[in-house]
Amino acid sequence: MTLPRYDRQQTYQWNYDHAPEPMQIDVPKWPGDISFCGFRLQSPLGVPAGPLLNGKWCLYYASLGFDFVTYKTVRSSYRACYELPNLQPVNVGMLQGGEADVPVQNEMAGSWAVSYGMPSSDPNLWRADVKQTRSLLDERKILCVSIVGSVQPDWTLQQLADDYAACALQAIESGADCVEANFSCPNVSTCDGQLYQIPDDCQTVVKTIRERIGRKPLIGKIGRITQPNQMRALLKAIHPYVDALAMTNSIATRVKDEQGNFLFDGQVRGICGKATLDASVEQTALAHKIIKEEGYEVELIGVGGASCLDDVQRYLHAGAAAVHLATAAMQNPSIAIEIKQLAAS
Repeated sequence: MTLPRYDRQQTYQWNYDHAPEPMQIDVPKWPGDISFCGFRLQSPLGVPAGPLLNGKWCLYYASLGFDFVTYKTVRSSYRACYELPNLQPVNVGMLQGGEADVPVQNEMAGSWAVSYGMPSSDPNLWRADVKQTRSLLDERKILCVSIVGSVQPDWTLQQLADDYAACALQAIESGADCVEANFSCPNVSTCDGQLYQIPDDCQTVVKTIRERIGRKPLIGKIGRITQPNQMRALLKAIHPYVDALAMTNSIATRVKDEQGNFLFDGQVRGICGKATLDASVEQTALAHKIIKEEGYEVELIGVGGASCLDDVQRYLHAGAAAVHLATAAMQNPSIAIEIKQLAAS
C-alpha cells in the first residue's frame, strides 16, 4: 500500500491543507517500555518539529507507529513560509559542519536543504488545533509543541525571552504535554535562530520559559556543536531549567545549483537527512558524556539522519532516550512500522 506523504513540489500551505487522515494499521510492539521526562512511551520513535504541519499530520504519523510527535514550530503571531523550493535535494556524503557549500541534485537520495523560515499559523488557529489534536491522540503518546520567539528590531533579549515564554504557555494551556523551545534555525538571520551558540542568552530565555510554564517538561532544540568546551558551556548555563535537549537541528551550509550559482540568495540553509547522521550521533554522545560527568538531570533526543533500526540503536547507545526521524519519515511514512517489525523480531 502506498501511503500519503509530504509533496515537496507543492507549497507549504498546500501540504498544510492536504494533510492525510490517520490510518488503521496494525503496528508491531517495541520490545519494552521507554521512559522520557516522566512519560512512559511505547517506543523511542518520534517525529521532530518540521514534518508535522498541523494536528492532522501529527495524528497521521502517530497512527503509523510514532509515539512522540512534535507539532511544527509555532509563534505568537502569524508568519508566512518562504517560497519554493522548501526542500531541495543535495548531493553530499556525511557532513561534519563547516563545509563551504554543497551541490544540488534533481532526485532525492537521502539528504536535502530545508528552507521554510519557521512559518506559523495565527495563534488562535494553532491553539485550537493543538487542543483538538491532544483530545484525539492516544493517551499513551506524547504531543510536543515546538515554539519560537518572534524577535522585533528594537527588542531587548528579555523581550524576546518573554515572547518565547508567552508562546510556550499558550502551547501548554492548549494541551501540549511538553514544549520544545527552538534555539536553532539556520534558515533565519535573526538571533532566535542562533541562541544555542550564546549560552548566557539561551539561559535567559529558558529561565524565563521555566518561570511561566512551571514543571511542565521543557526541551531545548539546538544545532551543531563540534567543540566539547562549547557543549559544556551551554549545558552548564541551561541545565537547571531544561528537562531535555533535542539535537541536531541540521548542519548549515550554502547550496549551489548546476551552474555554480548560490541558491537562496547565497544564505545558508540547513541540510537534513542521512548526511547528518554521524555528526549528530557524535554530538549526542558528547552531550551524554558531559551530562554524566556533571551529574545533570537532562535527557537527550537524537535527531538527524536516522532511517533504520541500526541508526536508532546507534543513538540509543550514544545516550539518547528518544530518537526522532524527519527526512526518512517524510520519504517513507511507514518507516516506524518497519523499524518496530525488525526490533520485535
